[in-house]
Amino acid sequence: MTELPKLEVRNISLSFGGIRALNHVAFNVPTGSIFAIIGPNGAGKTSLINSINGFYHPQEGAVLFEGQDISGLPAFKRAKLGISRTFQNIALYTNMTALDNLMAARHIHMRTNLLTGALYWGSARAEEIEHRARVEEIIDFLEMESIRKTVVGNLSYGLRKRVELGRALALEPTLLLLDEPMAGMNVEEKEDMARFILDIHERQKMTILLIEHDMGLVMDISHRVVALDFGRKIAEGTPDEIKKNDAVIKAYLGQEA
Repeated sequence: MTELPKLEVRNISLSFGGIRALNHVAFNVPTGSIFAIIGPNGAGKTSLINSINGFYHPQEGAVLFEGQDISGLPAFKRAKLGISRTFQNIALYTNMTALDNLMAARHIHMRTNLLTGALYWGSARAEEIEHRARVEEIIDFLEMESIRKTVVGNLSYGLRKRVELGRALALEPTLLLLDEPMAGMNVEEKEDMARFILDIHERQKMTILLIEHDMGLVMDISHRVVALDFGRKIAEGTPDEIKKNDAVIKAYLGQEA
C-alpha cells in the first residue's frame, strides 16, 4: 500500500482584491522529506505557507494533511493536528524569557482546567512538570542552556531565530513549516541553523517544508523543490533537476539559460 503524502496542496488559488497571490498551485510533500519552496520576492511563497497553516483560506482548491481535508480549519486546529511554523519576521514574546516562550507553546497540549491550574495541585502540578521537562529537552537539543532565562528582547537576532524554532518544536509537530529560517543571519548562525534542521529531520523523522533564499542550503539539504513565480508553480523536481531548469534560471536568477 502506497503511503499517503504528509501534505497535499491541490490547485489552490488565493486572491486579495484584484491581486492573484497564488494561481492553481499543486504539489505533494512526501512523509519524512525535506521539501523546499523557492522563488523570487513576491512569488507567493509566504502566501502559500500561510494557506497551509490556516492564516489564509484560498478561494479555490484544497489543503490535505495526512489525507484529511483541512481547508476549512482555523490555524489553531491545524496546530493541534501537528502543523507548526516559524515566521519570516520573528514573532516572539519579547518581554518574556526564552524558556517562557517555549512553555507558552505547550498550551495546546495542556489538559488541566482553570481552577486546578490556578491552585497548582494534583494533576496540574504533574502536568506542569511534564511540559517543563519537554521544553528542557528542546533547550538542550538547540543548545540554548545559556539563554534559557534571558529575556528574548535582549537576545541577538540569530538567537531569537533559534528560540522561535524551539517554540515551533514545543508544539510537537509532525509537519514543520520554516519560513526563511536563516534570513538576516551571519555565516556561523546559518551553519548552526542548518545543522539543527538536519538533526530535527534525522532524529525525529520529521517532515519539513522550507522556504529559503539561500540556494546553496536548499540544494544541499532538500529532497524535492518547487519553484514559484508570480503565484504560479513553474517547476518541481530534485535539487539537481531544479538547478538545470530553464524557467527557474530565468525567473529566479533573472537571466536566460
